[in-house]
Amino acid sequence: MRNICRRCICISAAFVLLGSYSSRGFAADHAASSSAAQVPADNTGKNVRDRDENALTADQQSNNEGDVDITREIRRQIVQDKSLSTSAHNVKIVTIDGVVTLRGPVASSQEKAVIAETAKKVTGVNKVDNRLEVAKH
Repeated sequence: MRNICRRCICISAAFVLLGSYSSRGFAADHAASSSAAQVPADNTGKNVRDRDENALTADQQSNNEGDVDITREIRRQIVQDKSLSTSAHNVKIVTIDGVVTLRGPVASSQEKAVIAETAKKVTGVNKVDNRLEVAKH
């Protein structure tokens, strides 16, 4: 009987401690997210352009096996090129019927050209629509 009471007390204490920790953690998370919400994301202005019905976004990527393979190969080659910036490694690549659209910021006009040339060399690419933008520093 004594062991059962000790276990109940220990379990109750654990729940009390866990509850107070969780509520403090929630309050801290809520405060952090509130302050973060006051500061606009770096690309907020750029996101406006994605609302244009003619702007291709990643969710419009074709599920055709050939298009997926093209996008995968372009991404693989871009990421393997360590001379490119992190921004360049993260450009949007959308392929529909062999037409590749490149979008996003890059560090220089040289990066813009290198990525476009990389895309053009991939087997199955019919056309490259280079909409990459050189970031202003």
